[in-house]
Parts: sequence; structure tokens; C-alpha cells
Amino acid sequence: METIFKRQQDFFNTNQTKNIEFRKKQLKKLKTVLLNNNSLLNEAIFKDFKKSAFENYTTEISLLIHEIDLALSGLSSWSKRKKVVTNFANFPAKSYIIPEPLGTVLVIGAWNYPIQLSIAPVIAAIAAGNTIVLKPSEIASHVSKALAKLINFNFEENYFHVVEGGIAETTELLHFKFDKIFFTGSSTVGKIVYQAAAKNLIPVTLELGGKSPTIVAKDANLKMAVKRIVWAKFLNAGQTCIAPDYIFVDESIEKHFLELLKLEIVKANYSIQNDNYVQIINDKNVQRLTRLINTDKVFFGGQVHEKERLIEPTVMHNCTFNDLVMQEEIFGPILPVIKYTNINEVIVKIKSLPKPLSCYVFTESNSVKNTVLNEISFGGGAVNDAIMHISNSNLPFGGVGNSGMGSYHSKYGFDTFSHYKSILDKPTWLEFNFKYSPYTNLKKKLIKLLLG
Repeated sequence: METIFKRQQDFFNTNQTKNIEFRKKQLKKLKTVLLNNNSLLNEAIFKDFKKSAFENYTTEISLLIHEIDLALSGLSSWSKRKKVVTNFANFPAKSYIIPEPLGTVLVIGAWNYPIQLSIAPVIAAIAAGNTIVLKPSEIASHVSKALAKLINFNFEENYFHVVEGGIAETTELLHFKFDKIFFTGSSTVGKIVYQAAAKNLIPVTLELGGKSPTIVAKDANLKMAVKRIVWAKFLNAGQTCIAPDYIFVDESIEKHFLELLKLEIVKANYSIQNDNYVQIINDKNVQRLTRLINTDKVFFGGQVHEKERLIEPTVMHNCTFNDLVMQEEIFGPILPVIKYTNINEVIVKIKSLPKPLSCYVFTESNSVKNTVLNEISFGGGAVNDAIMHISNSNLPFGGVGNSGMGSYHSKYGFDTFSHYKSILDKPTWLEFNFKYSPYTNLKKKLIKLLLG
């Protein structure tokens, strides 16, 4: 690992990665690698999750191709020096900002969308002109092997390289003085990464998670709300960092809402055979999720098939924040429903909890919508939809507080892996002497006029 790290530092110092055409060439190569190896990636993710080729394309590969295309079209503009206004005190100088790559960066991927969440930050890092070490999650082991095979065969080790392994390998990587660390995963591990980076003053972007609330107001279009919530919650069997974690529903519509949830889940007919459901990633998470299901509060579903690592889409009702299912991020196909009587009580409760990665509100009322958007702090979200904000690359994706720091996607990803260098460029043919001694009251007045 030390050899790889040093080679990447040395290659970065040749300045080749700063060349815009070089960056575009690498992005095009990555796109070709992804498109030409669909079968390998489909096979790997099926072994890890029993995930279908359709969902692999829609939730992983297509988003990456879109990000690459955006980077290719925007890179020339993003990387240009930007002129800014120069103040009178520096007349007749000019001022500008130069985007420059940070250097050698470490990207630590997550297991739940193991292709997308590993490669999307890499796309941004390539566009910004860095060299990259990628550490995919060992939990999705088959995808990790596939990424290592594809990347390490097609890219030079001194430019972009995949290092496989678990805790020991990640810990070793964190000892090196990277110029940037980008981590996607749990808050618990995020704190460890952040602490390790602090020892070397390494800037960090943390894409974490949390219990993302969904609010269903009494004036919501219930049929559409349920359709969108069910799809968003049970996509990837709930193993999505921005999935609706739990529902606040107005008590006046709770019974109708629950019945519609049940009907929509039945209609969706979730199963691996129908290409619209996946396994829980491992036995440990199956056991964890099973403990969260209170059979006395199950409204629908609740069956666990441990050997197949399958948990049926499950709706729990009559839930409170004292329930075990409300004590941690669920990250699985369990949907607790909590009824409320006053939207202000909901706002107060959510604000008392750690800031979530996402928040969703279903309402036809501008008043309710604006109250939620203005008063609750969260990474990103949607009105009358869920999850789909991630598909719009014009929106920065990232958390706040416990749900993360920093953001990426499209130009925001380029910014994350860049330093904006500020330059004052002053000619030598003119110089005013009011900043030099001897100091006088007249000079002081001039400085006040110029800087005040």
C-alpha cells in the first residue's frame, strides 16, 4: 500500500493529471469499462444481493454513466480560472480563482450500492485531476473483486488503483497522508475515519445516514404518496441510506393510509423472481433486522427467511419512539408508522433528533410544505416524492450534522475534490504609497475610504 501511495504521489507531481484532455480520456475509459463489462458486474452484484440486471442498471450503472457524461460536458468550464472583481485598494491589479486538484485521494465505498457509491466519487476525483486509491466495501465481496479486476487491469497503478480488504487494510490506508478522504458508510465508522484524518489534517467528506423521516399530511394525495413511498422504502430491500426510515401520518388518515400501504405492497409483488427485490446483505444484518420487528405491532408482512436472507416487506403500526425499531437506522424492509395530531409536534420531535440525511413531506399545502422545509435541517429531500432527488445531478448530494459533511454529484463533486486557489495579479508600473510608512492621518483616511 505504501508503494502504491508513493507512486500515486509521484505521478501526481508530474502534473499530467492537471491536463484537461488527460482527465477526459480517463473518464471516457471508465465509461467504456463500465459499459463493456455489464455482465461481470451483473453477475457480481447478483451473487452479493440477488439483485437483478434491471435494478443494477437503473440504481447503479445508469447513474454513473450520467455522472461521467456530465463531467465530460462540464469539465472545460469547471476547470477554467474564474475572474472576480478587484477592490480599489489593489488597483490596477486583476483577481482570479484557479481550480486545482487536491492531489492523491482515498475513496472508501459502501456496500449497499457497491458499484455506484464506490465509483461516483471516483468520477468527481478524476474530473478534478487527482490520483485515486479506491477501497470498496469488503461486505459486498463479489462486487469488490469485480471492481478490483476491472480497474486494476484498465488503469495504471500510479493513477487509479483498487485496494481490497477489510478493517485491517482500511486502517492501514488511513495512516497515509492523503490529500483528501471521501467516505460513505455508517456514522460509527465515519467518526473513526474522521479521527484518523484529523491526525494529518486531511480534509474529509463524510456521506453517512440516519433515520430519515417521512411526513404524510391529511391533505396529501394518498394514493400517489403510498405508491411513491412503497417504491422508495422497499427498493434494494430498504438498504438505501436515503430511504424513508419511518412515517409520521396524520391520525385522521392513518387507517386508510395503512390499508393503501398493504394494497400497494401486494400489488408490487416483491420477490427476487420478479426482479424487484433483493437479499439482505449478510446474516448479521438479517439477525439485526429480525430483532427490530415487534410481532405485536406488525400490520403487514413480518416473515423472515433466514437461510435465504430474505425479509418480507413489513409495516409496523402503533409505533412510538420507545420501540426498538426507532432506536437506530433501520436499513432494511421494515416501515414503522407513527400517527400524529399536530404538525408542529412533528417538527419539534424531528428537530430534537440528530439531523437526518433526507426528509420527505407529502402534502398539497404550501403552508405545511414551507414549514417543514424552513424549520427542519436535513441533507436533502423531496416534496411529494422520495429518493428521487438523488437522480438530479444539479442538486448537491450530502448530509448535515450526524448525517455527514460535504456534498458531491456533477459540479459539486468537482468542487469537493478541488482547491480554489485565490490569486491577486498586480502589475509593477504603478504603486500608491499610502500603505507604506511614514504613516499619516491623510493616509489613514485614504485607507478607510478604500477598505471601509
